[in-house]
Amino acid sequence: MPLPDRLKLPLSFDPDRLAGDLACLIGFGWTSHFVQQNYEGDWSVIPLRGSAGATHPVTMIYADPMAEAFEDTPMLLACPYFQQVLASFACPLHHVRLMRLTPGSTIKEHTDLDLGYEDGKVRIHISVTTNPGVEFHLNRSRVAMEAGSVWYLRLSDPHSVVNRGDTDRVHLVIDAPVNDWIESLLLEAAEASTQPAEV
Repeated sequence: MPLPDRLKLPLSFDPDRLAGDLACLIGFGWTSHFVQQNYEGDWSVIPLRGSAGATHPVTMIYADPMAEAFEDTPMLLACPYFQQVLASFACPLHHVRLMRLTPGSTIKEHTDLDLGYEDGKVRIHISVTTNPGVEFHLNRSRVAMEAGSVWYLRLSDPHSVVNRGDTDRVHLVIDAPVNDWIESLLLEAAEASTQPAEV
């Protein structure tokens, strides 16, 4: 069954507890995203899970498509609720990162290769902190993601983000291979999205 380019998944997490774990990382530095031509301003990352053996900040935040072994980072160990959130995903977890876009910053329209259900790999976004001035566009159509909500986005399609607000926008971003649990979750969300709204 073909899926739409975006699906709000039947999961949600406590926005206050998400923000609380984010505050636990105040002593860790954010690493600027290395694909500098894709953004203006400050787009930066804290890795929570990544390629096994990576120790340099840039290699730790890089979602290496060739990686076969993965491990949690010391930053995740400082975040009990993020650990609980990730444990609720009944699938292998590859790269997991916090991605921050500061006020006035823009992620230019781009595509991420092989990041769609049809490619066998999904990228899940959990909104940790946001504001009404954040505009995320996928295929030139806005996706509004409130704090605590969980989304599948087909990011092999063109997408862009701008933060016109006055607070950081931070997402917990999970890359995972499609397994039976992921497939069931996506199909449930797709079916729910086609149901008429109750009056």
